[in-house]
Amino acid sequence: MPRPTTKKDLIEAANNQFTKMQTLIANMSVEERQIPFEFGDDPKDKEAHWKRDKNLRDIFIHLYEWHQLLLNWVVENQKGNPRPFLLEPYNWRTYGEMNVEFWKKHQDTPYEQATDMLNKSHKDVLALIKGFSNEELFEKSYFPWSGNNSIGSYCVSATASHYDWAMKKIKRQTKKIRGGSK
Repeated sequence: MPRPTTKKDLIEAANNQFTKMQTLIANMSVEERQIPFEFGDDPKDKEAHWKRDKNLRDIFIHLYEWHQLLLNWVVENQKGNPRPFLLEPYNWRTYGEMNVEFWKKHQDTPYEQATDMLNKSHKDVLALIKGFSNEELFEKSYFPWSGNNSIGSYCVSATASHYDWAMKKIKRQTKKIRGGSK
């Protein structure tokens, strides 16, 4: 899937990837959805998320929190309240630590609540995207607070690209629990 460069393509990619992710989950049995993830034992799994996320809820919460980053960043900056995309004190070198904080924050969040939170935040992000013109979304530095990037690039990352990341984990989990047959 090519990276979206128009509003139409962004909305379509976000919805398509979200639907594919939901379909993967729907094709899992209730029991399979509850089996803890056991990744991180493969030397190729260098990224921290392979050890961090222990279940579907953790994935949902991760996606939800990144939606919140995007929503809050755009809304606050539009109000004239300058704010970086990432939470203080994190930066693009330390955002992995921020992800761990999100994970810790939601260890008592029930699966059903995490599902509802993700579904709502996905809709909220789509509504945000729909409120912008193609130029506002994809012209680099259209908004001074977006730096050298377009806000559309942040939207792609928080939606379609992140859903693709989640699907890789879900597919790997499904393959693992079904004994390698998929």
